[in-house]
Amino acid sequence: MTPLKLVARQHLDQATVVTINEELKVGDREIIVMAGPCAVESKELLLAAAYAVKEGGARVLRGGAFKPRTSPYAFQGLMEEGLKLLAETRRETGLPVVTEVMDTRDLELVAEYADILQIGSRNMQNFALLKEAGRIGKPILLKRGLAATIEEWLLAAEYIMSQGNDQIILCERGIRTFETATRNTLDLSAVAVVKEVSHLPVIVDPSHATGRWQLVAAMAKGAIAAGADGLLIEVHPNPAEALCDGPQSLTPANFHKLMQDLQKIAQAIGREIAI
Repeated sequence: MTPLKLVARQHLDQATVVTINEELKVGDREIIVMAGPCAVESKELLLAAAYAVKEGGARVLRGGAFKPRTSPYAFQGLMEEGLKLLAETRRETGLPVVTEVMDTRDLELVAEYADILQIGSRNMQNFALLKEAGRIGKPILLKRGLAATIEEWLLAAEYIMSQGNDQIILCERGIRTFETATRNTLDLSAVAVVKEVSHLPVIVDPSHATGRWQLVAAMAKGAIAAGADGLLIEVHPNPAEALCDGPQSLTPANFHKLMQDLQKIAQAIGREIAI
């Protein structure tokens, strides 16, 4: 590993716990599940998803207002209107919000509405965005890049931390390999490696990793067993009608079942999931 000055365990021997609010901490004994639709589509859908995931035990609502899409013709998100809907849903449900920021020009706007700022895989090495995120003072969820090594991922976190922000949550979401059976190849070994070399908490996104809802539960269970501090899971009230990533989204019923199963695994390794 290239010497890491700030994110390495040698710099801070104890694990970093990222504080979202007074009650919610990532990297502590409780495993934190963040769940919701891939994209904010409407007020009604977002509220339905939020209440569903909260009932299942999710502690954070996920939903994209700005959506980076491979095709310029695909749904790009509701942007500021989506952010307003997320904030309104937070007021109604009490769930803090994680959403993606794609551009330095939007950073302050997204920070105004979100509790956690997500930097997606495509922007993991957007160094200007990383540095500005380090100055914003909000928790950052940093996803691993599409084909990034663990070293590159941690050095991206170093960019954020070098600007004074140590509230960083790393997110393994699969990397691109020659395998085509899944959307990406989920690297659960990355959880163990990061825990060994860094003090930062790490969560796993089994939805983007697999691209198939049928595989999400198995990979989520594996992630908890591997030592992940949390999960980022896509849940949609009607995945067949979703404007974004429907095939990898769980229904509320499937999400509730998964959370019950995850609680058993968490207890087996001396941790807990509140459901």
